[in-house]
Amino acid sequence: MNPSSSPTSSLHLAMAAFFGASLMAISAFFIHKRSVQHVLQRLIEIRQHRLMDAEEEEEDELIGARNQGFGMEVEEEEESSILCYGIPSSDPNVNVGLSDDWVEGDDSPQIIGSLDKSNLPLLQLSRTHGSSCSLKASASAASISSETVGRNLLENSVQSNLQGKDLLNGEDGKTTVQESLSSPAKRPYENGVPAQKTRVVSCERKAILDLPANIEVDMSPTGDEGNDFTADTVLPLKAAIPEPLSMEEEEVRRMLRECLELREAYVYKEEVAPWNEPNDVASAVKNADLFHFYPVEKTDHDFRMEDGVIHVYASKNDSVELFSVPTATKFFTDMHHILKVISNGNVNSACYHRLRFLEEVYFSFAYDNIHLNPKTMQKFRLYLLVNADREFLAQKSAPHRDFYNIRKVDTHIHHSACMNQKHLLRFIKSKLRKEPDEVVIFRDGKYLTLKEVFESLDLTGYDLNVDLLDVHADKTTFHRFDKFNLKYNPCGQSRLREIFLKQDNLIQGRFLAEVTKEVLSDLEASKYQMAEYRISIYGRKQSEWDQLASWFINNEIYSENAVWLIQLPRLYNVYKNMGIVTSFQNIIDNIFIPLFEVTVDPNSHPQLHLFLMQVVGFDLVDDESKPERRPTKHMPTPAEWTNAFNPAYSYYTYYCYANLYTLNKLRESKGLPTIKLRPHCGEAGDIDHLAAGFLLCNNISHGINLRKSPVLQYLYYLAQVGLAMSPLSNNSLFLDYHRNPFPIFFQRGLNVSLSSDDPLQIHLTREALVEEYSIAAKVWKLSACDLCEIARNSVYQSGFPHAAKLRWLGGKYFLRGPQGNDIDKSNVPNLRIAFRHETWKAEMQYVYSGKARIPEEIEV
Repeated sequence: MNPSSSPTSSLHLAMAAFFGASLMAISAFFIHKRSVQHVLQRLIEIRQHRLMDAEEEEEDELIGARNQGFGMEVEEEEESSILCYGIPSSDPNVNVGLSDDWVEGDDSPQIIGSLDKSNLPLLQLSRTHGSSCSLKASASAASISSETVGRNLLENSVQSNLQGKDLLNGEDGKTTVQESLSSPAKRPYENGVPAQKTRVVSCERKAILDLPANIEVDMSPTGDEGNDFTADTVLPLKAAIPEPLSMEEEEVRRMLRECLELREAYVYKEEVAPWNEPNDVASAVKNADLFHFYPVEKTDHDFRMEDGVIHVYASKNDSVELFSVPTATKFFTDMHHILKVISNGNVNSACYHRLRFLEEVYFSFAYDNIHLNPKTMQKFRLYLLVNADREFLAQKSAPHRDFYNIRKVDTHIHHSACMNQKHLLRFIKSKLRKEPDEVVIFRDGKYLTLKEVFESLDLTGYDLNVDLLDVHADKTTFHRFDKFNLKYNPCGQSRLREIFLKQDNLIQGRFLAEVTKEVLSDLEASKYQMAEYRISIYGRKQSEWDQLASWFINNEIYSENAVWLIQLPRLYNVYKNMGIVTSFQNIIDNIFIPLFEVTVDPNSHPQLHLFLMQVVGFDLVDDESKPERRPTKHMPTPAEWTNAFNPAYSYYTYYCYANLYTLNKLRESKGLPTIKLRPHCGEAGDIDHLAAGFLLCNNISHGINLRKSPVLQYLYYLAQVGLAMSPLSNNSLFLDYHRNPFPIFFQRGLNVSLSSDDPLQIHLTREALVEEYSIAAKVWKLSACDLCEIARNSVYQSGFPHAAKLRWLGGKYFLRGPQGNDIDKSNVPNLRIAFRHETWKAEMQYVYSGKARIPEEIEV
């Protein structure tokens, strides 16, 4: 053997051994891999069979639930089933290293969910304070990759339809979130696979599990879905999830609640609502002859004037008053408290943000047939864009109803200016032509006929035109209330005003009665337009009431389309300087003593008794921009007010309120109509006026100065105080049209209506109210639904009787929310009414921290 060949042979042997070992190792590796894959594939098949069995059992249970009344349809299960290893939230998130062979279906990670279809019962979130919202849990099966399983899965991520029933507890289908957290859900195959194995949890379940424990999940079905007005609608969120409040925010809410409670304690409300009165009483008032007095028995009530307020007693011998009213000192103290709240910086900031929230931002719900899902946060303009078509379609479905065919009330119009300038000109010409020799006035020691009056003015009927009449407001009247009042004088002559626009003149107001009947005739011809006319009582003498009542009754002034309010001009300083009165007490006596006399004994003023059947309100009028001193907590009594200065607005308002409050209590106890306090307020002047109006008044006229006080504006919204706004009148006096806050107030949900105020000075057409609506619609781009909602508000604000509102708004108009709306009467879709109502409820719950008690009926 050659020694030199030995190293070569050893190398060959070593290489052969290495190759053989390598080949055997590779063969063993592939054999082992194939065996492992076979075992794993077999395990997957076994688990798939068990999953299919569970699906069939669950499908049977869902079909049984539907047959028992759940009304759910069971969807077909997806062909691919998902089974994966989940990691509990308490364990570290690590990759379990599973191969792709463990997942069936598409390799790309995806989560497929549905918010529109579901075969789960309704989830009802019931809050502790009564407000609730519902969730419809739904999700389809999800396909995920092994990488998603390893790194992205949490216990509360996505839940398949098969796991939806795990939230149910018992046959009633209700459980609380707290219980579902404390007891783990049942897991299939928990004895056959590791404990970490879980299903994919739905996003909806994660949202539910993240809620506080005091919110209950109610999965019971809702009521009659066929009559559910909320189908396919978008509404505001009923209540936000409660969050811990800071001391500052809690203090703000407490002060707002105090203000609302103060108003609740002051404002007069009838003990028995009109819809709860016996039918015989209502029919007796309706069938009464308005121009024939039937003797009424006098009662034993006695009344006495004490410190400017009349107190009523059961008889002359009694010393206990029947109806107590807050004193002047208490009122001025409470008003100063309101002013203190208004000036608080934190309250101003909070109310400003809430008002912006009302105007712009809304949490809304989208409804399907019977289920409610949280949808999104929307701005107000987006809300209108989303729902405008729905509202329009709903209005189309209302037969014989459009803007022209719904009742709309002119909630603020002065009787002396109730006609337009062309109408007055035509009437003057006709009287000058037909009755030139009628003695109409006594001037300069002699009686003058109508013809002689015009000759003294160097005028003839042919010369008269609208421009010469000069009763229309122009740019010279802006911020000049004195010049505006001069426009009541035709041709600039006070004698023509006395002849044609006064009821206490030589001809006993015959011309005014005739033109009033023409205006009422036009109103009745329109059928769907109503008006609330203001007529003046000045307080110079007590006989004014009988004089006004005789003018009404003798001329038979009445229309089903009109009611009347008494307006008191605040002219104490004028009368004092003229020597007509000696103190403010004289005005209080002249206004209220005749009203108490006729209420106790109708036989003492029979015509006044009949006239008061048409009177629904009391108004305070005059220039609010005049400077005045803010009242202190301790003010002189009316008898002590003997100086030449006019009392402050709030001083006038309180003493009118206090006497009206007692008068209304007395009249209500005798079954007579009551008189609401509805003054001009907030047109100009100090913010004190609006604070007094908030405490004392049922409704107000104008209110444009609310734009200067976020706190008062928010309080007026919460209390839903009616605002009879007149943008065209404001444009002539105090505020340019484009700066008027009406559209902002309307968007935020304040209780606003449109009114004409003074057609003689402001408007050009015969239908002043429609002119007001049409200009507002064009300038502010109001929709047909907006106009109908404003018209509906005007009917609610008005003083028309209950029987009339039943005909105009429907048999349940006194209920809050969509239950009280009848689109066939109001032409306002339930969607809009529900939106307004739910938004207001949410704000009330915000102020009362979820403890607000919302009455079912409106306030009268």
